[in-house]
Amino acid sequence: MATAVRGNRGGGSGGINGGLRTFFSYRIFISAIFTLLFLATFSIIFSSHPHHDDEGSLRSSGNAYVQRTFLAVKSDPLKTRLDLIYKQANDHMALVNAYAAYARKLKLDISKQLRMFDELATNLTDLPLKPSYKSSLFEPGSPVDEDVLRQFEKEVKDIVKVTRLMIVESKESYDNQIKIQKLKDTIFAVNELLIKAKKNGAFASLISAKSVPKSLHCLAMRLVEERVAHPEKYKEEGHKEEFDDPSLYHYAIFSDNVIAVSVVIRSVVKNAEEPWKHVFHVVTDRMNVAAMKVWFRMRPVEGGSYVEIKAVEEYRFLNSSYVPVLKQLENANMQKFYFENQAEKATKDANNMKFRNPKYLSMLNHLRFYLPEMYPKLHKILFLDDDVVVQKDLTGLWKVDLDGKVNGAVETCFGSFHRYAQYLNFSHPLIKERFNPKACAWAFGMNIFDLDAWRREKCTEQYHYWQNLNEERTLWKLGSLPPGLITFYSTTKSLDKSWHVLGLGYNPSISMDEINNAAVIHYNGNMKPWLDIAMNQYKNLWTKYVDNDMEFVQTCNFGL
Repeated sequence: MATAVRGNRGGGSGGINGGLRTFFSYRIFISAIFTLLFLATFSIIFSSHPHHDDEGSLRSSGNAYVQRTFLAVKSDPLKTRLDLIYKQANDHMALVNAYAAYARKLKLDISKQLRMFDELATNLTDLPLKPSYKSSLFEPGSPVDEDVLRQFEKEVKDIVKVTRLMIVESKESYDNQIKIQKLKDTIFAVNELLIKAKKNGAFASLISAKSVPKSLHCLAMRLVEERVAHPEKYKEEGHKEEFDDPSLYHYAIFSDNVIAVSVVIRSVVKNAEEPWKHVFHVVTDRMNVAAMKVWFRMRPVEGGSYVEIKAVEEYRFLNSSYVPVLKQLENANMQKFYFENQAEKATKDANNMKFRNPKYLSMLNHLRFYLPEMYPKLHKILFLDDDVVVQKDLTGLWKVDLDGKVNGAVETCFGSFHRYAQYLNFSHPLIKERFNPKACAWAFGMNIFDLDAWRREKCTEQYHYWQNLNEERTLWKLGSLPPGLITFYSTTKSLDKSWHVLGLGYNPSISMDEINNAAVIHYNGNMKPWLDIAMNQYKNLWTKYVDNDMEFVQTCNFGL
């Protein structure tokens, strides 16, 4: 028992002493930890407070949270307020500079606003640099003067207020100006594409108009093949006295297009009151003369009319020693101008490409100036282009009193259009001296010529004189109309417009009443009625005179 009690006592006293020692050891440990943390915290605070450079180092450390925490502990409220005001001023200065830069870039006509923006930016930049503010607010290590700060804040707010008002006023204007500028840029780009497309279209249209259609080529080949296969059917006929009879109605048609000539003659005959009194003088080139003769042998003209077919080469006097056009074609520069490959330059010079067509110096195109010599026994002759259709009897033209003048034609001028100034170069002294730029132009295509007056006025000699002067194309560009306007300048009689209506080859707006009342309609322009590009509203006026019963027309698939 004694052993037991002693052991219990000893054990109890030892447990109490051990617990006390543990408790006090723990408290001492905790106290030491807190003391160390407290000392470390104050050490950091006091060591960072006196030195402004350490603050800058803290700002540049990138630790935003630590910066806000320690600045909140140590910062001066006036200093924080100053930083906010200064940041507001810098933000608005950047905004002002941005709007001013946009305005300069767009080259806007707002010099007053630009000047105001520049002044605002300068004021915001210079404000902190004022001596009173710099020494009291921005001097490192010095305390912030509250009264000066209030004055600085007031000035910044005044500038910011003006800045905001200007931005609100200008923002919509600038946004609209930006849109307008972008729209202008878009319009310019689209316009460039449009110009290019027009040039390409003009060139493509020119190619379509001047190329020989497959159907027309087929027709000529078939007719020549027929002559070769049956030579006995197509022996040359002798000269008929009607070809020189001045009491009949004579027509001159110069063309290498077989079906076009057929339509002109058929339309004249079908509308003539006395078709047996009409004589047609057709002149073509050597290549097409056989086809032309076979056509009119296979399909004789109705009503007893007469058709004389010749090649231009049969008129021996038409040679380069007499005809200026033929002489000019022998010139190397002229040959280069017309026949050099112009494919690369075509779209760049689309407006003048049509003048490079060799047809403008073709002898067929200039035969009209030699009518008195080609038909020396005739007194009057009616010249018709191959792209016309006759809708009425034309014998009334022989009864028109030309008042001693050579050429009876329909004038084409209206307003300032189709005046001599548009066809001739009035910067040349000869043209300027001899002609009136406002004189009214007239049309080739249907012209009644008094050949006796022509011989008397020596019009062919006049034509030769001016054509020789124009070898370098300094008086007019090309074609037969400008020399015609010159040759018959004072010898043209104006006819009633109902005799000759033009424009069916380019103008879609001609009145149908005007067309129906016309004696002759003219498909001048690129959209010839035998081409696929012809205007549909006028095409049937031509196709109704096509001889569709002719077997080769069907074979060659004219698509009429």
